[in-house]
Amino acid sequence: MKSYRKELWFEVPTRRAFINITPEVEACLGESGIKEGLVLVNAMHITASVFINDDEPGLHHDYDVWLEKLAPHEPVSRYHHNVGEDNADAHMKRQIMGREVVLAVTDGRLDLGPWEQIFYGEFDGRRKKRALIKIIGE
Repeated sequence: MKSYRKELWFEVPTRRAFINITPEVEACLGESGIKEGLVLVNAMHITASVFINDDEPGLHHDYDVWLEKLAPHEPVSRYHHNVGEDNADAHMKRQIMGREVVLAVTDGRLDLGPWEQIFYGEFDGRRKKRALIKIIGE
């Protein structure tokens, strides 16, 4: 069995963003030489997420509005975690959107369904963060 590991780095200038990382994951799969196996992609920060869905701007807007209703950023005083920080809402948004995705690899390609894309979700940007890509297989 072969193994491949790479970190993707992000420095999002805004507090929140959704970044399509499917091309980067596909490039890593090509570099790995693995034809059959699994790909793990996970956010390595507790205020960021990795998830799979459609790459459609209206959906991303709806996610942003929905997440802000569920865990509003302000007033920051509502959260006990916000002692010296203002990102308690980002922790909650990450919990909702998830930490990671695992995808099957078949014949050297990601097994994604129609319209499915891989996203890095940022909920407390404005600093460097990373996501891990780990690929195992033959």
